[in-house]
Amino acid sequence: MRTRSFIMAVGTVSAGLSLILPGVATAESKPTAKPVIKSSAVMMPFNLEVGRNSVLVADGGLNLVGKLKKDGSLATIASNQPGAAGVATSRNGKWLAFATTVTNEQTFENTASGLNLWGPWGKRIYADIHAYEVKHNPDKKYSYGVKNPSKCVSDTLNAMQFPVSYKGLVDAHAYSVAAVRGAWVVADAGANALFTVSNSGKVRTLSVLPPHPFTFDKASAAALELPDCFIGVTYNFESVPTDVELGRDGYLYVTTLPGGPESPALGARGKLWRVNPWTGKATVVASGFLGATNLAIGKHGEFYVAEMFAGKITKISHGKRSTLAELPGVIAVETGPDGSIWAGTMGSMDPSAPPAPGTIVKIVKGKPQQQSRT
Repeated sequence: MRTRSFIMAVGTVSAGLSLILPGVATAESKPTAKPVIKSSAVMMPFNLEVGRNSVLVADGGLNLVGKLKKDGSLATIASNQPGAAGVATSRNGKWLAFATTVTNEQTFENTASGLNLWGPWGKRIYADIHAYEVKHNPDKKYSYGVKNPSKCVSDTLNAMQFPVSYKGLVDAHAYSVAAVRGAWVVADAGANALFTVSNSGKVRTLSVLPPHPFTFDKASAAALELPDCFIGVTYNFESVPTDVELGRDGYLYVTTLPGGPESPALGARGKLWRVNPWTGKATVVASGFLGATNLAIGKHGEFYVAEMFAGKITKISHGKRSTLAELPGVIAVETGPDGSIWAGTMGSMDPSAPPAPGTIVKIVKGKPQQQSRT
């Protein structure tokens, strides 16, 4: 359900929610920057890696890892990479890492997923995260769904073909990757976990993110056309990691989707976590994001969160929240060593609308400007 929900979710965009961010100012603000399109040669640019002289992209629609050229085209680095997602380079620039996932398009089941490590002298190492998940299934310790459901609740969920109660399932979707000292950290959107991967391809569990509970009230139950027996019932959804970044403080920062419907009825429930890299302990830094699909950290420790279903990039700095840029379809955001901010948007998947490409954009200061397509 975790990865399958995410895959299905990226094809649609919900908007119009009033966002709530506990502990952080929530006043609406006008965008402070505008996106400038640098490329329309992408389809699903799930992740970017911005260096001093390069912008790399992992495109899960084109199944490749590429480098942005000055004319907006892509120079292919790795082709035929199914479900290419996370991409990162090592601190010394000698290693390239990117995540891939093979998905059965009929069932949305992932049959293979891992981290590809390309190093000096032609080294090619594949860390098989799917095999590790099958063997260990780290989130099996958690219970999801409804605890002690009534017959009414069980019957309703079964009729909807939605799981009633269950332990963590075997599901791997290596989605994002960050370089750390001498190794890598992978955010797995299927396993609900962070994994460390050595340069030799050895996988270990770093952190398993806890369930994401939601308690239905009268309004949310009615909005989903659920019977009154759901009022007061808590459903433990899965926390779905979508990005991981290493902060200047040495801690890891992770964005998550709530593992269930990104619906106006249930509110904006995406989260930003701080994870201790030594103990794996995770604490919530901020919440109230509508489709937190990616994360970037600025030069001064500020956070940028791509809110796909809100169509914008949100900035969090010193406890204050503001809209950096409106950007429909945004799925990726990244900062460069020079402080520049880049983002990726997904191409239109609406069969009733004219086809539109995905884009790679650079965010620049200026008057707010609605995103355009070319």
